[in-house]
Amino acid sequence: MCNAPTQPGISRHFTTTGYVIHGDRALLHWHQKVRAWLPPGGHVEPNEDPVTAVLREIREETGLTAEVISRGLPIDVEYPLQIPAPETILVEDIDDPQAGPHQHVDLIYFCRPLGSVDKLKEGWRWVDQDSLIRGEPIVRTDGSGVPPPRDVRQLALAALQKAREPST
Repeated sequence: MCNAPTQPGISRHFTTTGYVIHGDRALLHWHQKVRAWLPPGGHVEPNEDPVTAVLREIREETGLTAEVISRGLPIDVEYPLQIPAPETILVEDIDDPQAGPHQHVDLIYFCRPLGSVDKLKEGWRWVDQDSLIRGEPIVRTDGSGVPPPRDVRQLALAALQKAREPST
């Protein structure tokens, strides 16, 4: 078990990320601020649960309606309400010139779109499994190609695998 120690003076923000999978492809976009190919995600708003947050972020950023590929509910109880657990939780160091250094406690979900995937907002790319495995550059709008970061590729490949498993 690995513990992520809190660094004195560093604040933490809860975020969610949704790896959206369709067939053998994962959805990524060039994040101008981070300067990397990333899946949709963002901060959990006050009074919002993580599943609501990840589905909202996917809809706002991509235009797609999605669902979480559930890991199944861990305990059979009538009450209280359970929500699907994330696939993993990452603690990411963020060096934001405006917000200052902080960390994101990022709840990672694997998701699939509901309905048509034809009308994506600008800048989003479906990246196929073979390209992710090989770490191929994705061509940006300026014509240059940059491969997704290794962790993004690893998580996208894990999401693709999970999406092929029978539903729970």
